[in-house]
Amino acid sequence: MDIEKLNLSGVDNRRPIVIAGPCSAETEEQCIESAKGLVKQGVKIFRAGVWKPRTKPGGFEGNGETALEWLKQVKQETGMYVSTEVATAKHVELALKAGVDLLWIGARTTADPFAVQEIADTLKGVDVPVLIKNPVNPDLDLWIGAIERVFNAGVHRIGVIHRGFSSYDKKLYRNLPQWHIPIELHRRIPELPIFCDPSHIGGRRDLIAPLCQQAMDLQLDGLIVEAHCNPEKAWTDASQQVTPEVLGLILNTLVIREMNQSTETISELRKQIDEIDMTITETLAKRMRISREIGQYKKEHDMAILQTSRYDEIINRRVAEGKAMGMGEDFMKEVFEAIHSESVRQQMEVMNK
Repeated sequence: MDIEKLNLSGVDNRRPIVIAGPCSAETEEQCIESAKGLVKQGVKIFRAGVWKPRTKPGGFEGNGETALEWLKQVKQETGMYVSTEVATAKHVELALKAGVDLLWIGARTTADPFAVQEIADTLKGVDVPVLIKNPVNPDLDLWIGAIERVFNAGVHRIGVIHRGFSSYDKKLYRNLPQWHIPIELHRRIPELPIFCDPSHIGGRRDLIAPLCQQAMDLQLDGLIVEAHCNPEKAWTDASQQVTPEVLGLILNTLVIREMNQSTETISELRKQIDEIDMTITETLAKRMRISREIGQYKKEHDMAILQTSRYDEIINRRVAEGKAMGMGEDFMKEVFEAIHSESVRQQMEVMNK
């Protein structure tokens, strides 16, 4: 795909490109006050939710078309570009009519190919930048499918927003970062700008700064951050919004590490990693050969493939051993669950011959 940069006049394409503003457009005064505070911090693209899809009914779901007038007022009074989320063809039509400069497709919408196609059809013949959030669940092909639908509609100024992935098991983050997924997306579509949404990943304002730094360390292109003139009184997602002044402090303390040519030391270390990776691959292949032998034994003795007690023992022991060596519990669990899954597959092949 021949993806183009966002190309907004006056917006520097150097990392990080920053989009900021309140979660929701609550009132005209709130929008304008937030925007003026952000202008002072050098932010040039304002964001605010006009239509707010909520998990459960009964909450504030946005001011709709009325709030689009407030975005127009923000443009007039501050000179900022304005952006909002769209989830239907009607949203697109109204936003474009109001002069919204940049649109984004939310995570729930990205997960629905019918909805994305409806939006893409409405965008045909329109030259406007569109950002596409990752789907709620970690499905890279679904994310790429949404990108392709918008691209095929003739919109080539496309970027994506990494906002993390929902998980039943809530721990530190509101949505798990799973950084390997946007990294793989970058590998597949290198020219695609990737923005990080630390507000939705973290769900807490104290996590925004470290998540912004992680995004920059991973060479992501930009940040889309929820910033409100009075975050404690915000009508939606109050806990994950910061003031424009705090955002300015976060941005001013970011360390931007550029991609440089590998030094001799790094090249040598990478060579060592390549050798270790080959050893790991050879060791895994040996383990699978043994698994097939076990599968043959189970077949000959009419034994079930899955031995639950043995599986639990392996996972618990390996996780404990990994933690003792300084590796994360979730990482060790994921690795050995994958190894066990492949072992079961290998044994099933043997037993079904």
